Amino acid sequence: MTISTTKKLAGVTAAAGLVLALASCGSAPETDATSGGDADAVDGFMPCLISDEGGWNDKSFNQSAKEGMDRALDELGVEGIEMESTTANDYVPNLEQLVSEGCTFIVSVGFNLSAATVESALANPDLDYAIIDDWADNDFDGTTDAPNIKPLVFDTAQASYLGGYAAAAWSAQSGVNKVGTFGGMQIPSVAVFMDGFELGVEKFNEDKSGSVEVFGWDTETQEGAFTGGFAANDTAKQTAQGILDQGVDVILPVGGPIYQSAAAAISDGGTDTVMLGVDSDLAVADTSVADLTLVSIMKAIDVAVYDATIEAAGGDFDVTPYVGTLENEGVKLSSFHDFESQLPDGLVDELATLQESIIAGDITVESPNSP
Repeated sequence: MTISTTKKLAGVTAAAGLVLALASCGSAPETDATSGGDADAVDGFMPCLISDEGGWNDKSFNQSAKEGMDRALDELGVEGIEMESTTANDYVPNLEQLVSEGCTFIVSVGFNLSAATVESALANPDLDYAIIDDWADNDFDGTTDAPNIKPLVFDTAQASYLGGYAAAAWSAQSGVNKVGTFGGMQIPSVAVFMDGFELGVEKFNEDKSGSVEVFGWDTETQEGAFTGGFAANDTAKQTAQGILDQGVDVILPVGGPIYQSAAAAISDGGTDTVMLGVDSDLAVADTSVADLTLVSIMKAIDVAVYDATIEAAGGDFDVTPYVGTLENEGVKLSSFHDFESQLPDGLVDELATLQESIIAGDITVESPNSP
């Protein structure tokens, strides 16, 4: 299917039997040091976490990162610091405070902290850093800008491809044949969801001779609907409404709390539109929207943060980038929960076959925003 300028892109996804358990990105390091938890930490180890402006209660990537850090702190039996940012202006001073308080391992949550994290890492070469959803390559030379930063990135397009296929199947079954998406900020970690989503819809149309349209994103031109931030505000609600006004019955909001604005717009309109969650299993993370959430496109951010923290605790930190994929279970689809009985016949098997083909390399999900 050719890509139109109003492009199609959508999101729903995978099947009950397709759900993958979150897998660890690595094993806990061995060390002679002892701690009060089940894992070990070298003397003086203090892990710290700094959020993006979405905050810890975003039901998405910040909250998932905090859950991973909390688990590591508990198992290591050490104290740490978790610094919440409320605006972009907080990034630099928050990082400076973490350094001054004695943090030895600092995890930054999100692409938007990249420049501040690189600056901090270069100024403190004896500290270990990790950053979620970014390569920390701000000069675009293909290498991380500081030798003490470990990128934790995710090829979310793979899971979004399955989501787009499922969204198209859902909309085709209803006879609407229209799905949509919108994002927070237009950055790679957001657009990668939208790319995979659209490509999955195209795959459905190709396989089923379908005609499902995607509104809100065009992978070819990299143009679409964005709110300009990650706040659940009037702008986000208006952006969601603009997509709903196209008559879609599936919508994928990509950007932490903006799902709340999409849910409000759906509720106010009194439609049967369903939405997709991102990063975490939204139907579980926020039960108030469970009846609207068809499925979620998940990233194992909590596992990546946990594993990186346990590794750093051993005193021999490996800065080799971690890339989450369907194969290593760094990205996956949630259960369809209450929607399982309403899925199109055969969809579960089709999604399982698609996933196997992606893992085997028979299908390559080509997103310009993939890590």
